[in-house]
Amino acid sequence: MKLFNTAQLEAILPKIQNIVNTHIIPLEREYLQQNFSKVKPKLEEIRQKIKKEGLWNPHLSTALGGLGLSLTEFGQVSEALGQSPYGHYCFNCNAPDIGNQELLLGHASNFIKDQFLQPLLEGKIRSCFSMTEPHFAGSNPTEMDTSALKEGNNYIINGKKWFTSSADGASFAVVMANTNPEAENKYQRASMIVVPTDNPGFKLTCNTPIMGDTNDDYFSHGEVSYTNCKVPVKNLIGIEGQGFALAQQRLGPGRIHHCMRWIGICERAFDLMCQRAATRQLAKGVMLGEKQSIQNFIADSRAEINAARFMVLHTATKIDNEGAKTARIEISTIKFYVANVLQRVLDRAIQVHGALGLTDYTVLAFWYRHERAARIYDGPDEVHKAALARQVLKAYGLNTSVV
Repeated sequence: MKLFNTAQLEAILPKIQNIVNTHIIPLEREYLQQNFSKVKPKLEEIRQKIKKEGLWNPHLSTALGGLGLSLTEFGQVSEALGQSPYGHYCFNCNAPDIGNQELLLGHASNFIKDQFLQPLLEGKIRSCFSMTEPHFAGSNPTEMDTSALKEGNNYIINGKKWFTSSADGASFAVVMANTNPEAENKYQRASMIVVPTDNPGFKLTCNTPIMGDTNDDYFSHGEVSYTNCKVPVKNLIGIEGQGFALAQQRLGPGRIHHCMRWIGICERAFDLMCQRAATRQLAKGVMLGEKQSIQNFIADSRAEINAARFMVLHTATKIDNEGAKTARIEISTIKFYVANVLQRVLDRAIQVHGALGLTDYTVLAFWYRHERAARIYDGPDEVHKAALARQVLKAYGLNTSVV
């Protein structure tokens, strides 16, 4: 979209899109039928090519070897990468690694940056994010049982987490745990601590099967137990009691990343839908795309994708110019709106493909399984809608409470 375009984007985006189209997308059929570890060597070749072309870590500053993009610019890169399930991985800006990178860059000590961040930026290791617990609402990080009690120069961590993103294969976890459980202010009880996954007190108890995928060894979540897990105090990110604030800071840019990735998925699904409509012949030589109901699918999808993209890039520009705190309402709005556009576009694309859409002969079924979570993680639709409505009603003199 020219409205949000820049000279730098015009120079790099065609190169990025070409890599996605010619090197990454052709591997999908093989990926969908095999575990990630079997496809990883081919993806590593692509990663090395990306490094040589100077496109590695596009979200980072030029001082750190990245492209120095604004959030608005990187959002458009994220859309291009989102058109394949492992586009972001190939460019080293996949979740949760990108969020952990941003977190450590902004708040970690030099020790943590040298020990954990640098190999993450080089693509030598992976990381995971460990916050949600089985017995508490994941959208309320002020409530958790996991404790990190200080003993001398160490923290002793005990607790259980689930939906720990990409736990299987990660070299370290960013763990949110209560370091000040008695603090009067509930927002100052938790801290974030780096825990190496080879620590004897860290145990990946199981991978969590998502929508029937039981053998995937990358796009997974896991259950993790921390049992007398001893880590040095110097593994603390920021200061004690800052965990909630850091989690909120992590979410602002993260929602731009996610929403633009979803729009990339929408564009790919839209393209597949239109190709199918234009080439699938029905009875008596009638093409599928000649049916009015299919034309409605196409028109509605095109309008919704365009609207979603404009909303997200408008929000990203506001964050770039004014900071995430001033864009809280916009961030909530795009989170639930784009997640629902994604669901509708994928559903229409599958419907147009008929039985073929249910198979793994296309990427649609994969996305339908994995992206249903878009309306749940990083705050479910209902939470974001309530936050938006409360802000709107304030202008009418009604201060509502959370019910």
